[in-house]
Amino acid sequence: MMGKGRLTISAIACFVALLAVRAPGLTDNTASAEKKKTILEHADTIEGGETPESSGKVEPYRSVNGNVLMRQGNVTLQCDHAIDYPESAKITLEGNIVIKDNTVESYGDHGIYYPDEEVGELAGNVRGRVIKDSLVAKSKKSVFNLKTNELWLYDNAIAWHQGRQLSGDIIRLHMKEVEGRKKVDEIQVHGHAFFAARDTLSSAGKPLYDQMSGDHMLVTLDDRSRLTGVTVTSKAKSLYHIYDEKNQPSGANFTSGDVLRMFFNQGKLSRILVTGSSLGKQYPNNLREDKGINLPSFQWRENEKPLFR
Repeated sequence: MMGKGRLTISAIACFVALLAVRAPGLTDNTASAEKKKTILEHADTIEGGETPESSGKVEPYRSVNGNVLMRQGNVTLQCDHAIDYPESAKITLEGNIVIKDNTVESYGDHGIYYPDEEVGELAGNVRGRVIKDSLVAKSKKSVFNLKTNELWLYDNAIAWHQGRQLSGDIIRLHMKEVEGRKKVDEIQVHGHAFFAARDTLSSAGKPLYDQMSGDHMLVTLDDRSRLTGVTVTSKAKSLYHIYDEKNQPSGANFTSGDVLRMFFNQGKLSRILVTGSSLGKQYPNNLREDKGINLPSFQWRENEKPLFR
């Protein structure tokens, strides 16, 4: 076992070499696989050894502490403390965790990263963002897959994107490459799904919000982050503000049903389809700003939005 202490440059170089070269007898399923190595770029202290037999499996480990920075291709891992288990192909992370590639960042207090799969699990005060697409999210747990461009948020999950707010028990975000940038093209919300978007046509008085709620929700967007469709299933409800051909306000509309589908053309609502137990109601202009017409559980939570440097 290596002794603890502040690392010299030569000690860091030796440890980098250990990470970058496979130890004899290990399988290809390691954090230091030839195809995509995990490199330690900085740590204050290093310790190595084997896990005890009482843990159920004896395997080598490398533990690093203090200002830890590791890199795998264009993915960087930062934290206070990390343990690399090469045989299990996993790295446990603790304290001030930041995992990011060129356009996506995830933060948390505790986590595990699986280098071979490029999958990470975070817990605690979880925050994330898609840097080039102005998406910001938070939850208590998350799982992200850098290969499939997916981010799952669990437990009181909420996301803000282009003036929209989505919340629910579970949120799945999918991204795709658009001109070299990752942009969100699909959002799924499962359990207590709620969507709110500020009504951009209302310029005077209190801010107004178009709203949708239900048990499940699917939101799709085009390459310019404009809505193309929203489908809400089970206990579906919507409240949206309506305008005449001159963009003058003409009230608000409430709709409910088993399944509610909204279709958008260049980001503007063009058609609504409701199936099963459908119900509709129109509110006059004098009730547009009345909080009493908002859907149950509506809450604009901008003050909870995480801040990033």
